[in-house]
Amino acid sequence: MTETTIRRFGEGPLSRASALVYTLLVVELLIVATTLPGLIGLFLLDRDAGNVPLAALCLLPAGPALSAALYAVHHRRLDLTDLHPAAAFWRGYRMNVRGVLKLALPWLAWLTILGLTLANFGAAGVPGWWAILLVLIALAAALWGANALVITSLFEFRARDVARLAAYFLFSAPRVALGNACLLIVAGGVTLVATEAALALLASVFAAALLLNSRPMITEVRERFTVQGVQEARKEGPRDES
Repeated sequence: MTETTIRRFGEGPLSRASALVYTLLVVELLIVATTLPGLIGLFLLDRDAGNVPLAALCLLPAGPALSAALYAVHHRRLDLTDLHPAAAFWRGYRMNVRGVLKLALPWLAWLTILGLTLANFGAAGVPGWWAILLVLIALAAALWGANALVITSLFEFRARDVARLAAYFLFSAPRVALGNACLLIVAGGVTLVATEAALALLASVFAAALLLNSRPMITEVRERFTVQGVQEARKEGPRDES
């Protein structure tokens, strides 16, 4: 009787919601802890075009931290009596830090170049429509980065394969791209209205929203591009035909 009561307590809807809230709170604290030096740097920097490279350096620790958050939220336990979000976060951090940095460094460098170009666009002496093109390129780069972050956080691929898959899903999963674009707009709005610190305090919520929106992409990557997914598809094939 006692075991049944505990099982019902740990697996009910309210308990699952409480487990999610607890996981997000713990993950949020760990994100802040692992990105604190960069957050302090961003807070001290003026919002000036010349500080774009320094801002990019301050954002570098956010890559591994967000990757670990995605891993922890994705592998969270639904049972309120069996929660270990901190252990999952650090496991994801150790597993993904190198892979994330391999992609984050060139990605941030590219966005820095675009940001500096847009900030000094008037001095370039080029047609005005170039600004629209650069904004679209920056948006595509940001969406590519979101896809790459999710893929490298949940799967074990080489960096170049992650880059190819992230680009592939920009076009093959338009709903995912549109949803991620909305998240980027919301994140940009929070940063403009408040501060970067306010966005950092919502990082775990944005990670959960990114995971939720990326479910179709995650499912397709697992089924089509992993050994386990391909083997399961081959096993199910004969049964479908019969």
